[in-house]
Amino acid sequence: MALKGSLKDFALADILQLIYFQRKTGVLALEGRMDRVRLLFIDGNIVGAESKRRIEENRLGKVLVKKGIIKDEDLQSALEEQPSSGVKLGNILMKKGVVTKEQILEILTGQITETVIQIFGWKEGTYEFTPQGVPVDKDLPISFDIQHMLTEGMRIVDEWALIEDELTLDTVFIKKEEGIAGLTEEEEEILAYVDSENDLSTIIDISGEDDFVVSKALISLMEKGVIEPKAAIPVVEVPQVEVKKPLLSYHFLPILAIVVSCIVSLFLVVFHRDDVFKKFNASQTIEDFRFMIEAYKFEHGSYPKPLDVLSNKLDPWGRPYIYRSNENTFTVLSIGADGKEGTSDDIY
Repeated sequence: MALKGSLKDFALADILQLIYFQRKTGVLALEGRMDRVRLLFIDGNIVGAESKRRIEENRLGKVLVKKGIIKDEDLQSALEEQPSSGVKLGNILMKKGVVTKEQILEILTGQITETVIQIFGWKEGTYEFTPQGVPVDKDLPISFDIQHMLTEGMRIVDEWALIEDELTLDTVFIKKEEGIAGLTEEEEEILAYVDSENDLSTIIDISGEDDFVVSKALISLMEKGVIEPKAAIPVVEVPQVEVKKPLLSYHFLPILAIVVSCIVSLFLVVFHRDDVFKKFNASQTIEDFRFMIEAYKFEHGSYPKPLDVLSNKLDPWGRPYIYRSNENTFTVLSIGADGKEGTSDDIY
């Protein structure tokens, strides 16, 4: 079945229904302005989703730690074992007995659902379905009913249309209340990024969540009176006042000290912010590399041997990214500002 074209001509709902009714097995690749997604099908049902912006397995460990299901040392131990074993992170954690199958499936199902649902909001993009074999994870089997997914997708598209009328990507929020009870875990997480400076687009990038999830949480926080949009500061023209130039004296020294102190403080803030942005840029580049590496395997049947087959890009500190691979898996990372692998500032 040749299935390829534009989402303007053939909507996602129609594509999913066609694959479902024909009980097809293969990969549906979709590319839009903000993301590239691969949906995996077996007998017409979705069994997996891969996103350039949000790699589910990479987020799994962080979510498990954040929810208190596993400890950070459990995650680090599993991550160290993964490259040599070639086993998925969730399977390793299950075998170690630190997490149950049900807990893993609940998180993975939620993440894959979010990845699929967000595509329903795309107004443009391309798609291509390739019939091929799709591996089955017998330890963690996942399968989505297409009809339920279609209903849920259209519902969220309708909700998103309402959200778009209340927010723009450059909306900045300020906190009105502190210590408000009754907030969901999702709202608490997004609230942590509200600092009177981050606009909506920045919060989306830093949080790693998709546009709809972040926007919905912010709308809910607004309705609960926790935050409010920051009003634009009007520009006030200050009248020019002629001031006689005073003679330099000891009275100027306190002012000079304050100015120097402000400059030093500003330098430290800028330096810290620069370091944060470098880490964020390295993380984004690594996400791009992961997608390129998976795409290479999809096309050639194996992972690339050296990373420079795909890119010679250096990390923000001017060093090559570290890349290792075997038949089943790969690792790509930056050793961070200290230039030493295995330390706390390594970026994966």
